[in-house]
Amino acid sequence: MTKSNPRKGFTLIELLVVIAVIGILASVILVGLSGARARGRDARRLGDIKQVQNGLELYFSANGKYPATSDWATFSNELKSGGTGGSLGISTVPDDPDTTRHYGYCAISTNRYIVGATLEQQDPTLSSTYLGNECAPTGITCGAASKGFCASI
Repeated sequence: MTKSNPRKGFTLIELLVVIAVIGILASVILVGLSGARARGRDARRLGDIKQVQNGLELYFSANGKYPATSDWATFSNELKSGGTGGSLGISTVPDDPDTTRHYGYCAISTNRYIVGATLEQQDPTLSSTYLGNECAPTGITCGAASKGFCASI
């Protein structure tokens, strides 16, 4: 003799409660991850600035000066071409992960430059190596009080 259970599955209320709980958990997780994503993009920006500095040193070794442009697209093309010193082996120049903006570059003289990025989050532990006021990369405010990070030689 077997007993049959006429109630199989979940009620509509039970399903709606489970879906609501999953939705709330997902939204809380997504909000928590947005800060981590911004920190990740900022870390990439700092790494990119270091790569650009390395490329600039290669350029300076080959040409005896830094590129004289301040437009990022022209600057990128100049680094890739190697200037008058010929190819440096640089095939790409990194750019900001946010496609609506670019990193900045400013030539102070033939042997000094400033390269910078605007960070998404202000980091008080990060000190900018740019301390002068000769020029600032276009659209980037350098300094500890801002979200801009600039490196110079």
